[in-house]
Amino acid sequence: MSHTPHELHEEFPEFADKMTEMKQSDAHFAKLSDEYHDVNRAVHRAETNVEPTDQFNEEEMRKKRAVLKDQIYRMLSAT
Repeated sequence: MSHTPHELHEEFPEFADKMTEMKQSDAHFAKLSDEYHDVNRAVHRAETNVEPTDQFNEEEMRKKRAVLKDQIYRMLSAT
């Protein structure tokens, strides 16, 4: 189990400038980015036992984070 935060700028360093631009110009991208950030923080808090949760909930949060990450990547790589 990894206790490393999965921040978007660390996951996609090659898209750092594009993410900043899209957060300002694309409301849908900004919403996905914010949602990813919230879920990612919740996963990290669960992994580090700051806010413990059961295994099922932690797994569901990880799946949601992966889906959001995939959507964000598709948007970043589309143009």
